[in-house]
Amino acid sequence: MKRFLIILPLLLACAAAPADAQRNEAFNKSIKTIRVMANGDWELPPIIELGTDDYIEISFDELSHQYHRYTYKITHCNADWQPSELSELDYLDGFNGNTIDYYANSFNTTMLYTHYALEIPNEDVSITASGNYIVSVYDDDNGGEHVLNACFSVVEQQVAIAASVSSNTDIDTNSTHQQVSFSVNYGSYDIRNPASEVKVQVFQNQRRDNMVDGIAPTYQQPGRLQYVHNRRLIFDAGNEYRRFELTNVHYATQGVDYVRFFDPYYHAVLFTDKNRRNYSYDVDQNGRYFIRYNEAEDNDTEADYIFIHFALAWDDAPLHDGGLYLQGAFTDGRFDASSRMTYNPQTQMYEAVQLLKQGAYNYMYLYVPDGSAQGSTLPVEGNSYETENEYMILVYHRPFGGRYDRLIGRAVVKFQQ
Repeated sequence: MKRFLIILPLLLACAAAPADAQRNEAFNKSIKTIRVMANGDWELPPIIELGTDDYIEISFDELSHQYHRYTYKITHCNADWQPSELSELDYLDGFNGNTIDYYANSFNTTMLYTHYALEIPNEDVSITASGNYIVSVYDDDNGGEHVLNACFSVVEQQVAIAASVSSNTDIDTNSTHQQVSFSVNYGSYDIRNPASEVKVQVFQNQRRDNMVDGIAPTYQQPGRLQYVHNRRLIFDAGNEYRRFELTNVHYATQGVDYVRFFDPYYHAVLFTDKNRRNYSYDVDQNGRYFIRYNEAEDNDTEADYIFIHFALAWDDAPLHDGGLYLQGAFTDGRFDASSRMTYNPQTQMYEAVQLLKQGAYNYMYLYVPDGSAQGSTLPVEGNSYETENEYMILVYHRPFGGRYDRLIGRAVVKFQQ
């Protein structure tokens, strides 16, 4: 364990990276496990429908048993996640700056934490406009420090989206890519100039680094836009996510080599990963994670925090023109020091440590060239057309003279053989 423990002080002391408006982000190192769920379902994207009983649940942990008076502010954003021109009166029914009233201390855990949770809408505020939203949380007990951002979207389903995914692409067939095709059927909904009024975004497995936007329809028909044979809608197929589960510290579960207690915390060492040369079938959750301790009555407060040790065998020379990063919902899409793998010449492995709450996790390794913000699956995971990826399509509309981007449609389509 020595090779792992040496880097732990760096992990604990690492400050948060600069803000990224498109993702959940902690700005204080004591804030962990920011989760944003629609209707309490961890498998759904954080999107709710306007004018329904849908709700967003935002939760996080603060690593102490000291109560903090947290307040939150809701900001409406356009498709690019920059604040819109709307005033709070235009998108909120109620008031901003309310307190987060629910909190509970962890119980019987080696690492103390307090769990905080918030639902929107609530008695104080509700949403009245579609679009993207950032919830900024502040610590009133520490001079109003901005401690985290949580992101979600609200859709008013005005259009119908018919989508498909194929491994028969415009550049290869049943090889290394998948191609998305879709149509947006808007019927009587008023879109006068689709080229300038409509914005479309396409995501693979909720990743934002390879998100596609700024695409024009291939064909325009009355009441219908078609997006077909577009080279930008061809995605690297990747591979199924790797998985591990740590639902009990007393024995090793899936993907875990062993668990040890080094006073005062637990450490779990995963089996050493290797580069993939072929497609590896598995039933994954497309990058998501689920908090779970199998002896708990309340996972939110009884699941412990554990130092998870990742290792990737590396027979080649260490990379000098880029880096390897852990990718999964638990990294919130960060390509920074907190998710970067470090090469260990003694073991000839890339290694990393993550402080994670007990549960089941998906992850993969992405290569990011220096100066790039997009990760590649090719060097470690490979690209196999069989991979069961999930694609989400979002359609925004801003009519001429409009002050914000309305989110008027969403669809999710999966590739399955």
